[in-house]
Amino acid sequence: MKVAFFSVHSYDREFFDEANVGFGHELQYFTTHLDTRTAVLAEGAEAVCTFVNDTLDPAVLEQLAQMGIRKVALRCAGFNQVDLRAAESLGIQVVRVPEYSPYAVAEHTIALILALNRKIHVAHSRVRDGNFRLAGLLGFDLHGKTIGVIGTGKIGLEFCRIMRGFSCRVLAYDLYPHPAAADIGIEYTSLDALLEQSDIVSLHCPLTPETHHLIDEEAIGRMKPGCMLVNTSRGALIDTPALIRALKQGTLGSVALDVYEEEGDLFFEDWSAHVIQDDVFARLLTFPNVLITAHQAFFTRDALQNIALTTLSNLAQLGRCETCPNEVKLPD
Repeated sequence: MKVAFFSVHSYDREFFDEANVGFGHELQYFTTHLDTRTAVLAEGAEAVCTFVNDTLDPAVLEQLAQMGIRKVALRCAGFNQVDLRAAESLGIQVVRVPEYSPYAVAEHTIALILALNRKIHVAHSRVRDGNFRLAGLLGFDLHGKTIGVIGTGKIGLEFCRIMRGFSCRVLAYDLYPHPAAADIGIEYTSLDALLEQSDIVSLHCPLTPETHHLIDEEAIGRMKPGCMLVNTSRGALIDTPALIRALKQGTLGSVALDVYEEEGDLFFEDWSAHVIQDDVFARLLTFPNVLITAHQAFFTRDALQNIALTTLSNLAQLGRCETCPNEVKLPD
């Protein structure tokens, strides 16, 4: 199958070329994002492969359909960037990678918590400058703290396991409690109770219309003074202006983010020689108690291998007109 890849980086080529030895697809790589201006690059392909910041709205999907492209392979778990109703009406099949490495994201979440709490990033810069003072680096023991986990899918559950290893109390909120939660020692509770009792709140739920701005001004107002908020899931789970107001007021203790609501024009690119035009993001960078990484929680060798294998397998199944368990469809 001839596949046009968008938003490609060198590591995408490396892992997809390696995995494709076992499939034999014809892969064509483009560094540009997929949108109405660039969709024409897919002319002649049978499928497109896209990432989180590519555009798959009705206009783009219509362009793909006009070129005879009826397959979209997402090399990510989230699919909120796809207009599924438009895809269905155009006869376009959409597949994704629902599980590539829950360990990668869960472990990066822990790394953010530890670095933010113990000011590792600040300490590293100080030592390099010859400053060995400890003032301003005070943290707290994770042992015995209450961790609130919103979303207990595969990633959230793995995060809970790790936090239990730190001897933390773990509260969770999920509309569909995981059957393995009791064995781990997870306590399910209401969202309000979780926010009110947790020392650290970590987000691991998908972005849906119901979870958009789940953490808004009201939710932040329910959190314990000094609470740490961590998001390695989807940026739009948090109302960023409300987050900034809370940081300015000092009601939040600290914030760690691997995702950002308007990350599409920033993340995965090098803007170091330019002035960042996003004033909201620039404001976030000014807070000493905010730690941001650029959507790298998934970025491990194991995860990239799994993403490539699953994506190419999905396409092979569609090419053989087989039922693909990773196909994304509108709910019944």
